[in-house]
Amino acid sequence: MPQAFLLGSTHEPAGALMELQPSLGSVAESFLEEELRLNAELSQLQFSEPVGIIYNAVEYAWEPHRNYVTCYCRGPKEALFLGMNPGPFGMAQPGVPCGEVSMDWDWLGIGGIVLTPPQEHPKPPVLGLECPRSEVNGARFWGFFRNLCGQSDVFFHHCFVHSLRPLLFLAPNGRSLTPAELPAKQQEQLLGICDAGLCQQGRRQGIGHEIKSELLTGGCSWIRGKIRCGRVKVSRPAFSSQL
Repeated sequence: MPQAFLLGSTHEPAGALMELQPSLGSVAESFLEEELRLNAELSQLQFSEPVGIIYNAVEYAWEPHRNYVTCYCRGPKEALFLGMNPGPFGMAQPGVPCGEVSMDWDWLGIGGIVLTPPQEHPKPPVLGLECPRSEVNGARFWGFFRNLCGQSDVFFHHCFVHSLRPLLFLAPNGRSLTPAELPAKQQEQLLGICDAGLCQQGRRQGIGHEIKSELLTGGCSWIRGKIRCGRVKVSRPAFSSQL
């Protein structure tokens, strides 16, 4: 499930916010520009076994992904939810972080053409918004906030959801792989690039470098983290409380 990062104080004087924050349109444009730069850097990486095929939904599902960012990444936010790894029936289908097809269409109102990736595995195929399977974590995440907020605009007035690492790794048999299953050097390269990209996106939006976060699972676990020199460092206390 995603991690939620509180983005510092929201009590600065209104005048200061107007001077420091870019226009609403340019926030989304800047965010998308950084994602394109990140994609170009990630495309230079090479991965060996156990990786068979790599999906990058930000590329082949660019249209719905761009629509999502343009619609909801508009101005400063109080909290940033980070999806750690795309799911084969989640973001890998519609290109929306923590994606769940029915939620993306019905609650977020996101649509667009999803192309076929350069290499496609039959398990799972990329069907975009036509995918009949539900992504459990995405349904739980978006369902919680739909019940809490009612309208998506209420949620996104305060929050934004972003995928820290846009690449989905598939083994030759179609099984999803996490970065922890990659060879150590390749894992370090991937995490370094993605963490640096997160810091750059934060700087462009005036977010700052220090974050507090909470990890949403079946209940609610509280963690603390900081972005330092392009790396997200997180410690996890061994306790949790139910929502």
